[in-house]
Amino acid sequence: MPHKRNPILSENVSGLARLMRSYAHAAMENIPLWHERDISHSSVERVIAPDATIALDFMLRRMNYVLGNLCVYPENMQRNLAKSGGAVFSEKVLLALVDKGLARDVAYRMVQAHALKAGKEGGDLKRELLADAEMRRYLSAQEIDNLWDIKHHLANIDVIFRRVFR
Repeated sequence: MPHKRNPILSENVSGLARLMRSYAHAAMENIPLWHERDISHSSVERVIAPDATIALDFMLRRMNYVLGNLCVYPENMQRNLAKSGGAVFSEKVLLALVDKGLARDVAYRMVQAHALKAGKEGGDLKRELLADAEMRRYLSAQEIDNLWDIKHHLANIDVIFRRVFR
């Protein structure tokens, strides 16, 4: 996919993460016989200990490079969000309906019908919801409007960045 930047680097780390999880599984299988050690333990440890540390070092260095050279285009991100017709906010609508007392499966179907219609026809989910009398029985125009705030999805961004980049 030539339009992507650094896909091979990220995909490689993703693949190695599977290997790292398999090492954790192999290590867990050593636990039941911890006090009755035999060669089956050390043979596994002799492979996973050095291989896991080397692989993890490689993965961390690679991701440090990828993140250090990451290009972010906010205008493109905004345009892509707009193309979804507001689908990213469907979860908040669902939860708001549940908070109003609707059964989750009923609320899910109500929101899904509008989201699928907006997606298929290139419409606007918010406009669809505002035009639906049944939806408006539960959520006012102001409540629906308040759900369309991207800040909800970014609420923990500073915490995440601190964890990753400290």
